[in-house]
Order: sequence, then structure tokens, then C-alpha cells
Amino acid sequence: MKFSVFTASTPEWTPEEAAATLAAQGWDGIEWRITDQEPAAEPGFWAGNRSTWALTGLEKVLARIAAVTSAAGLEYSGIGGYVRCDNHDDVERILAATAHLGAGQVRIVVLPLGASAMGGEPTGRDYRDLFAETREHFAWVAERSSFHGVKALVELHHQTVTSSPSSALRLLEGLDPNHVGVIHDLGNLVVEGGEESLAGLQLLGDYLAHVHVKNAAWRQLPGTGAESAWKHEWSTLRGGIADVPRYFGALAAVGYDGWVTVEDFSTELPLAERTADNLTYLRSLVQPC
Repeated sequence: MKFSVFTASTPEWTPEEAAATLAAQGWDGIEWRITDQEPAAEPGFWAGNRSTWALTGLEKVLARIAAVTSAAGLEYSGIGGYVRCDNHDDVERILAATAHLGAGQVRIVVLPLGASAMGGEPTGRDYRDLFAETREHFAWVAERSSFHGVKALVELHHQTVTSSPSSALRLLEGLDPNHVGVIHDLGNLVVEGGEESLAGLQLLGDYLAHVHVKNAAWRQLPGTGAESAWKHEWSTLRGGIADVPRYFGALAAVGYDGWVTVEDFSTELPLAERTADNLTYLRSLVQPC
């Protein structure tokens, strides 16, 4: 099992700082965030993130991405893309970029249900129609992934058509698992789509391609009675609802020995302390061979 960090969770660092710091801490790899983002006065996870590469002009910076990664001695756990499956031109570009870098696999975003999901304004459409359309797009994506010799990944993500292992399997079933697969995301399943970890991993079978680890908890907002509401908040790996040690036991039970990528959006610790502590914690959960 190898460990990496998704740079959505390292907004304060430049690419060079992110790669050098993570390598010095002992991480095996890095998962670069690639998307066009809004500027921000202060760097944040989703806007003004300094360790994000822009999708616009991506081809012109591939040599720099490769140089920064190799200079630190890091591997790619994959590419953290935000291109939606219905944007065929940009899907083609990011698949080609993944192949050029030798990164192996890249996230392709499925159609959203609403504005809180990646890439999404509310659609107002029937889930069944969205799902069928996404399936058609991914049949095309699988063909193009095969052409480029890479794998396109579907993430289990709240407010999309694939919030659960069951829905992701239904989306991809019958497509070539050598070229499409699923990112099992423990933290996202706290928000929506939660299925028992071992059962979900077993269900995915050959489509289990990658693992993201973060954690979350539900907090009650101020108000009483009908005005009371609940909201999820990202937590430390140790502090959320999801049982991370039990999850690693489930990964071991299905024989998963691939990449585990951390995307910790908690802010209790300074960034460098947070990444170092996460690596120490995760390594403690892996049973020696």
C-alpha cells in the first residue's frame, strides 16, 4: 500500500513546496489538483489554491508538472481532475495529459444532482435520466481511456449520480475495468451513500481502483424544532464519524494494496503538522506483511 496527498488539501503551498514537503515527510506520491479556479485573497481549498494546476493551458505546463514531481522523488497516485464526463473535448485533453505524465489514472466527474456537488448548478432533472446520460458518456470515456492507455475514475461523491458503491457499480458494470474504475471515498460516504465498508468494497470487485481517505461529522446548527438543521463538516482522520481503523481492516480483507490518497480538509492543525500526522496515523493502521 502506498500513501499520497491530494493537493486540494494543501492550498497554502506552491507545487514545489507541496512536493518537497510531502517527500521530506515520507509520502510515496502526490495527486495533483487540475482545474480552473476562482482567485482568492487568501488561499483556500477550492479557490486560490496555490498547489492547483490550471486546466486552461495545461499542455504548456506538463513538463513543469513532471519536473516538480520527479525532482521530489514522488510518484503519481493519479490526477485529481474536475472535468465532467459530458465535456468530451476536455476529457480527451486530460486523458492525454495523464498518459503524457505517466500518471496512470484520472478522476472524471459524473453528472451532479445539485449545486453542492462538483461542477454543478441544480439540474432539476429526473435522476434516472441523469444516470442514463452519465452511463452513455462513460461508455465513450472508457473507449478513450483505452486509446490513451489510462484509467478513468468515478468518485463516490455526495450529490452526484454515484454517491454509493452500488450506484457506481451499476454505472460502470459491463465496461472494461482496465480502463474505468471507482474511487472509494470514506469521508464522502459519511455525507451520503454510506454502505458498510467491507460490503461496498467487495461489491466493487475489479472496479475498485483507488481510495481517498478523509473524515467528516454532522453538526447541529443553531435553532430548535422545525428550524433546527444539520450540516456536515470535514474532520480530522481521527475525529470524524467514519471508523478509519475498521476501514483499513476492510481494505486488507479484500486484498487492496494500491494507492491511498489523503484529502484532509480539517483546519485544527497547521498544514505541515496535519500532513505529517496523517502519514504517521495511516502507517500505524497497516499491518506489516
